[in-house]
Amino acid sequence: MTAPLPRSGILDIRPYQGGRSKLDGVANVAKLSSNEGALGASPRARAAYQAVAAELHRYPDGGCEALRAALGRRFGLDPARIVCGAGSDELIGLLVHAYAGPGDEVLYPEYGFAMYQIYARANGATPVTAPETDLTANVDALLAAVTPRTRIVFVANPSNPTGTLVTAAEMQRLRKGLRPDILLVVDAAYAEFVTRNDYSPGAELVDAGDNTVMCRTFSKIFGMGALRLGWCYAPQSIADVLNRVRSPFNVSAAAQAAGVAALEDTAFFDLCLAHNRVWQPWLTEQIAALGLKVTPSFTNFVLVHFPKGDVPKAEAALAEQAVLVRGVAGYGLPDALRITVGTEEENRRVVAALTAYTEGAA
Repeated sequence: MTAPLPRSGILDIRPYQGGRSKLDGVANVAKLSSNEGALGASPRARAAYQAVAAELHRYPDGGCEALRAALGRRFGLDPARIVCGAGSDELIGLLVHAYAGPGDEVLYPEYGFAMYQIYARANGATPVTAPETDLTANVDALLAAVTPRTRIVFVANPSNPTGTLVTAAEMQRLRKGLRPDILLVVDAAYAEFVTRNDYSPGAELVDAGDNTVMCRTFSKIFGMGALRLGWCYAPQSIADVLNRVRSPFNVSAAAQAAGVAALEDTAFFDLCLAHNRVWQPWLTEQIAALGLKVTPSFTNFVLVHFPKGDVPKAEAALAEQAVLVRGVAGYGLPDALRITVGTEEENRRVVAALTAYTEGAA
């Protein structure tokens, strides 16, 4: 007799590896490996989370009615076309599950978010990548990679792990160039950090037809990664499909309550955005001054490039100073480290540690 076998493609998946969060025996660790909100969650969100403790025996609202209404008010969207999930990861997975399978292809830029490949393989579809230009998604390359088997195109905008973005005009050109039966998913997890007027998270693309979805998250600027809360804005037909395939109580009551409170705490949101506007350019400038190349970023992290083969030594040197960052060799970038914008103290620790490393390597 043989043991049960998983479906084809599952054993080809390399499990997702999150950023390191602990160092044995070290209490004051600067965890800058997961692009978490530097200032944490809104005080109002934390209070709302704690208030749910007395109702832990109750199932959550399966339709996330209050949260979808709050999202609609905040972003000017139709709540009926919003679907909430346990992080935007869940929604990305549900979209692949619903719209791609064996014999189909899921297309994304070559340095795209790792979960696109994982979900494609988990559903029997084939992941396909298109070359990028200067670590930026290239619309022409994506269109050239489309085949009759293409069912979904993912574009993280801004992108993780590079921090680069595609303009609204280019995203419109991509949508126009794709077949109508191809689902375009704009993964706008870092949208709140972008202040350029030629950028859009993609809501207008959703409104323009029946084949585009915009995904968003509470894990980044809202600082609520622990609660696993995300959402998407979709055409009514796609929202209907997602509501059919998702779990009935996929978002906890605590996450829903905290999400509503976070959306309403605009003062804290503005504080978080102002913090990133100051410290992301500062971190970029300070690291570049050490002779290291930094990819221009529109997010709350920077991608730092090192001489060939130096990343393991640099990462170890940072860890010796209790600074944890993210290696991105798994994304095809073996000579780069992704560093989250942290608190002022953490950012200064990063620069001090990198200064000591570069001086020692000279």
